[in-house]
Amino acid sequence: MSVGSTGRVGRIMDWLEERAGWSFLVDLGKKKQVPLHRHSLWYYLGGMTLFLFGLQVATGILLLLYYRASAEEAFESVQFIMAKVPFGWLIRSIHSWSANLLIFVLFVHMFSVFFMKAFRKPRELTWISGMCLLFLMLGFGFSGYLLPWNKLAFFATQVGTDIAGAVPVVGHFALRFLRGGEQVTGGTLTRFYGFHVAVLPALTTALVGLHLLLVQKHGMSVPPSIEAKRKTGGEQARSMSFWPHFLLRDAIGWCAALGALAALAALFPWELGEKADPFAPAPAGIRPEWYFGWMFQTLKYLPAHILGIEGELLGILGIGLAAMIWVFIPFLDRNPAEGNSVSRLFTLAGWLALVYMAVMTAIVYMPQGH
Repeated sequence: MSVGSTGRVGRIMDWLEERAGWSFLVDLGKKKQVPLHRHSLWYYLGGMTLFLFGLQVATGILLLLYYRASAEEAFESVQFIMAKVPFGWLIRSIHSWSANLLIFVLFVHMFSVFFMKAFRKPRELTWISGMCLLFLMLGFGFSGYLLPWNKLAFFATQVGTDIAGAVPVVGHFALRFLRGGEQVTGGTLTRFYGFHVAVLPALTTALVGLHLLLVQKHGMSVPPSIEAKRKTGGEQARSMSFWPHFLLRDAIGWCAALGALAALAALFPWELGEKADPFAPAPAGIRPEWYFGWMFQTLKYLPAHILGIEGELLGILGIGLAAMIWVFIPFLDRNPAEGNSVSRLFTLAGWLALVYMAVMTAIVYMPQGH
């Protein structure tokens, strides 16, 4: 680059700095320190989640240019995207694969935060906002699954909304709210489209901003075991600056994820299936997406009645209670740094929950689980 061009770039940067003051972000990144220890690898999951969400937004906007949200045209518009739009099949496949990878990374991120006790004071709201983001991502997955209007998505949505309808007191209202009526129809598709491209993105944007603000305010937590060693002099406190060292490492992970997604999309394009027919019988072996599989299989194993109460109802209440306890775990496991018996009990419960969810999900995809 010549001296003249370098001078022009410098003048442009100075012009932008004078009007936008963007350099404070660089200064902030240099001041922010990331702890270094044997568990530091888990810190990269937050950035990976944010990157995958950004990829969802970018690919989703491109798909919106051609998608039509009606029962008469939805399936055909997705066909057109895959067959006629240049690289449309690739964009749709990346959107679908990255959605699944996003939810997987979110679950891993959640469990890593739990086992590292990163929810403890003063990060309770950081944990709660993160859990709300997980629920919103599951909502994205559920609402987006129906949009191609294929047979599998149609009947899976019917089963999923039936489960919502079984919730005591508010079940019937929830079912009508989700479906826009008593049955899954074209109105349900339009409603899910509104959730997917307007309501959920608005809520997610606000929560992501809050979550990032809380992370910035409180910094990254150090596990209690590492803190104890540092207090006794058994391990020296080390850290790296967020800008540029940690962010560059983050960027390497993003490039690797993008390459993996491109490979998956090219080698295993996301299938469209057959167009939904509300009057056709449900296909054999109907099942939800994998991230709802453990709940589906749990309800499937419960007997029809338990102590005179519907088994499905008890299962829904049990899952709901477990989710509520999980959300408010920072207020229940209050002194994890002290290694008390209550904290160890919650840690054991976390491992049992992880194993249970993994096993139940695996069973769903076994031949006998269909």
